[in-house]
Amino acid sequence: MTLRMSIDCNGCYRKIRRALLQMQELESHLIDRKHGRVSVWGAFSPQDVAIKIRKRTNRRVEILELREAAAPGGGEEQNAGQHMPGQPMP
Repeated sequence: MTLRMSIDCNGCYRKIRRALLQMQELESHLIDRKHGRVSVWGAFSPQDVAIKIRKRTNRRVEILELREAAAPGGGEEQNAGQHMPGQPMP
């Protein structure tokens, strides 16, 4: 997930970083000071994370982009062993 936040100074950067490090559900994060963007990875609810960051930093948070994690194996092999109704059994 990518968020837009105003990162004006080193104090703002540290406040955002500290808030991200305290969240157990996040696997990783990346803070881009120049463009004012924060990217986070992990298994979480996007709205919950945005609300937590907003409360802890007292800064406006805007969700720019959400990406779902790709399932291992591409997802095509999941139906390989299942029988489809209406088709003869092999």
